[in-house]
Amino acid sequence: MVDSSMSLSALSDQLAQQASDLAEALGSPLAAPAYLDLVRRSQKVDDMAGQVLKLCVQQSRDAGHTWQEIGDLLGVTRQAAFQRFGKPIDPRTGELMDKTVHMADAAERALAIVTDVLEGRMDRARRSFNAEVLKAFTDEVWGNGLATLTGLVGPFEGFGEGEPFVRRIGDHTVVDIPLRYEAGDMKAQVAFDAQEKVAGIYIIPTEVP
Repeated sequence: MVDSSMSLSALSDQLAQQASDLAEALGSPLAAPAYLDLVRRSQKVDDMAGQVLKLCVQQSRDAGHTWQEIGDLLGVTRQAAFQRFGKPIDPRTGELMDKTVHMADAAERALAIVTDVLEGRMDRARRSFNAEVLKAFTDEVWGNGLATLTGLVGPFEGFGEGEPFVRRIGDHTVVDIPLRYEAGDMKAQVAFDAQEKVAGIYIIPTEVP
């Protein structure tokens, strides 16, 4: 989370120092660096850069810029930008919604479930479905869905580039997984409920939030 007590200038100074420390840790070109230490230092730089970005987005919003402008700059939709950086208020309580992802293995579980669905191992995939999805996602629905996809973008060729994107939306943990088809890219979207059961699973165009 962004430390609201720190200014953008202070965060940027910390980022610059961490980047400088990383460069120094590379050491002499004649001696191999301590690679695990480089990983640790790189992670610190990445975390701090994320904090700087969040604060920049927050200040841009405070200055009156729209989610559309921010999304265009980041190469995502305005809804995706809002989901990542917004501060929605829960209409049920009037309180700031908790966007913390508590499901530590969401990406790994979603990837396994999508793999089972795409490869026809529905009995195994259904073990993770909640009651509503278990009732709705019949073999007929599965077959029709795959046939529709094949008609639109051709056969499935593999997972796309990039890591699964995990975020919390309301009471759900949602995972996007890039997919590659013969005639275009898609993404699988898996939503887990509060009990960590699959509450929704879709294959949709990559531009859909």
